[in-house]
Amino acid sequence: MKNLLLVAFCVLSLAGCASEYIIATNDGKMITTNEKPELDEETDMLHYQDEEGRDQQIQKSEVKQMIER
Repeated sequence: MKNLLLVAFCVLSLAGCASEYIIATNDGKMITTNEKPELDEETDMLHYQDEEGRDQQIQKSEVKQMIER
């Protein structure tokens, strides 16, 4: 599973724009954002815009890795 994630990250990092980010969650989901997610330290939530421009948030503890694309 780790090798598959590593390959996916490498492929995605070579094909994208520098302003997008990919969030890998602990349960295996891959979330693409339009801009760098911001951490709200009071709530420990990451705030971001999804590919459709909607505001979203996720618990910091649910994020396994975040990379710039």
